[in-house]
Amino acid sequence: MNQKVREVVEFENHFSEFLKKQPVKVQNKIFKIIEAIETLERVPSNYLKMLVGTNGLYEARIQLGSEIWRVFCFFDKGKLVILLNGFTKKTQKTPKNEIEKALQLMQKYYDTKKK
Repeated sequence: MNQKVREVVEFENHFSEFLKKQPVKVQNKIFKIIEAIETLERVPSNYLKMLVGTNGLYEARIQLGSEIWRVFCFFDKGKLVILLNGFTKKTQKTPKNEIEKALQLMQKYYDTKKK
């Protein structure tokens, strides 16, 4: 097992709710990507890509055959990765409402942390 360079945790339960709805093959692929995020010093952009103009929101990219899934996440204090919501990608562009939801969750995370 590779040494972890960062820790991946989920905020609330949006990620696990999304995960439960996916077929096992997809779940396994998602776990592989999360493992890559945890263990690789430099995560390839085909696995993890920052969304431009979102203040640090990233999308973990999962692909199986022609189907695509995205899981939003962000870095907190450098070594901690916070998983937010996920969705099945049906269009070329990431739906605005999914990005909005992720940004709201990210804000909520920081608000909760300040308390």
